[in-house]
Amino acid sequence: MSSRTLQWLSLVGIIWLQSINGTNSNFPAYSSQLKHLLSMSQLQLNNLAFASDAGKLLGWFSGVATIYLPLWLVLIIGSSLGLLGYGLQYLFLTDRISSLSYGHIFVLTVVAGNSICWINTVCYVVAIRNFPSDYRQVAVGLTTSYLGLSAKIYTDIVDAAFSSSPIERAKAYLLLNSILPMIVCVIAAPLARELDVGRPRNMGVGIITMFVITMATGVYAVISSLQSISGKLSPSSHAIGIGVFLLAPLVVPVAEKIIESVRKIDVNAERKKRKVFHFTIEESEGEERVDQDWVKDRKEVGEVGDESGDAEKMENGRLKEIREEAGEVLEIGIKEEIGVKEMLKRLNFWLYFLVYLFGATLGLVFLNNLGQIAESRGYSGTSSLVSLSSSFGFFGRLMPSFVDYYFSRTRYTMSRQASIVAVMAPTAGAFFLLVNNSNLSLHMSTAAIGVCCGAITSIAVSTTTELFGTKNFSVNHNVVVANIPIGSFLFGYMAAMLYHKEGNEDGKCMGMECYRITFITWGSFCLLGTFLALILYARTRKFYSQKV
Repeated sequence: MSSRTLQWLSLVGIIWLQSINGTNSNFPAYSSQLKHLLSMSQLQLNNLAFASDAGKLLGWFSGVATIYLPLWLVLIIGSSLGLLGYGLQYLFLTDRISSLSYGHIFVLTVVAGNSICWINTVCYVVAIRNFPSDYRQVAVGLTTSYLGLSAKIYTDIVDAAFSSSPIERAKAYLLLNSILPMIVCVIAAPLARELDVGRPRNMGVGIITMFVITMATGVYAVISSLQSISGKLSPSSHAIGIGVFLLAPLVVPVAEKIIESVRKIDVNAERKKRKVFHFTIEESEGEERVDQDWVKDRKEVGEVGDESGDAEKMENGRLKEIREEAGEVLEIGIKEEIGVKEMLKRLNFWLYFLVYLFGATLGLVFLNNLGQIAESRGYSGTSSLVSLSSSFGFFGRLMPSFVDYYFSRTRYTMSRQASIVAVMAPTAGAFFLLVNNSNLSLHMSTAAIGVCCGAITSIAVSTTTELFGTKNFSVNHNVVVANIPIGSFLFGYMAAMLYHKEGNEDGKCMGMECYRITFITWGSFCLLGTFLALILYARTRKFYSQKV
């Protein structure tokens, strides 16, 4: 199988991995039931949401592991941690284990949250190393967009295969969180690997096909999440539909393989015809012509070049090796290659860290509390809200790659930091809109935060590589996303304290006052993050003007 076909298969493999890796994103769908089953307070429940994010504090372990271990082993380790963390919680809820305390569950949730980092890191490494700089953001955006669909996928499976009882649904989510990543990792491990893809080739047709498939998947996810439409189809139909769309990306590598096979057949057939014809002429003259035609055929499939071309390529190759050894060659679009110690000394890092904290992380905290927010407002459709945020998060993650692909076809370039500014401002507006008590405001804000949070998450991968390089990306980016557990604790704890203050003696709060101050505070922090993103853009604008 050719390297180009394997390149597309690696993209399909990480699409599948990302689609099931958002196990923490379905927490709002069963958090209320978990709270009742374990008799927890709102503060304790918030601590569990923090615990899931706290696993990212140890995410740098996975970055180091990708340097020294084969990627398939990193995947198995990550999925095994999820199996342990979620699996023991499932056994406890089903009364097969009776000795777990709240502290045990907290630690298990940290372990389960850390498992996400291992799978994510493998996906990022494969996308960055298997695709040239022109297509890197596209590959990252396409694959991470499927991470936004995780909650939707898990919800569809639970609806189709398990009881509608809230208690049983909570158990079902934990069961799927424990076993589904392990199954998919075993299937995708042979595909998600580093490849020697050689020189960059035109991948435009394949990329556009992937865009069409991905867009169709997102449209289906959004439509099937709307209550007015989803009620007309059975839960099994939803699950089958999303399954078909997840298999659809295989069309590209299969088509690539068919095209390559047809080309080889045509070349071999043409060569045989020419040989038969030339052998009717004098032997010496025939042999010379056959050799010339054979060389011509091999040049058509890219296996043989002319001597001058080969010499030029060899010379360029030697020159590139010398420059790489001297550390003078950087990929197009990368500012510099630095390690984590040097990165922590840079002002740009801390600006970037805080922008992520007040943007994507704040949005994640909102989504983690979505179940309690909906309950406090008297809204019963929590699952539909989770599916809605998941579906719009899908488009948010996809949008930057589409924009990047468009600009890559022109002489212009789009600043990542300017893109972050563009999506931070609507996020702040969405938080302020939540102060309105209508269900329409809740739906609009949830969709907007899903889109913007997803977009920042996708843009951040390329931002890390541009600011700090690809060589130490697996460690550097895990340090950047360490802001997630920090923000989850600070913002989540603040929300829980205000909720408890407004609640009754049982600790339960109903009404708009439960989260009003929280929404205003979160919106203000997001506005601050927008201002910091502007500063970061001003500091890096010269870099982008040089790229053009």
